[in-house]
Amino acid sequence: MKKFFAEFKEFINRGNVLDLAVGVIIGGAFGAIVSALCDKIITPLIELIIGAILGKSIDEMTSVLNVGPIEFGAFISAVLNFIIMAFIIFLIIKGFNKMSNLKKKPAEEEAPTTKVCPFCKSEIDIEATRCPHCTSELPKDKK
Repeated sequence: MKKFFAEFKEFINRGNVLDLAVGVIIGGAFGAIVSALCDKIITPLIELIIGAILGKSIDEMTSVLNVGPIEFGAFISAVLNFIIMAFIIFLIIKGFNKMSNLKKKPAEEEAPTTKVCPFCKSEIDIEATRCPHCTSELPKDKK
């Protein structure tokens, strides 16, 4: 049973699940914005335009089609919900990444493999005794 939970913990910590969850949540919230835009703004505008073409007044069309007024407030509310949700997910991901970085040990610095020629300032191999660029004889390094 411990092995099962250890594998599950490793699966969760890989980050793929977290990326997928963020995608699903953001997609759902964005879907709400699109739905609000279509249902509350675009559809009533189209129906009013059709009513104008048919020669009916706005009041007649709204009563005949049973269409309410254009609801900009509902659309703005959906946009604000999306922004708040995206901000909360950003904070969660930021905290998760910070925890992941704390668990990782800092990488040891590797020994340099190149050095700079003191004459022409070109980068050369660390073991070179003569610069391949300016052909100057390099001073021996004191170690």
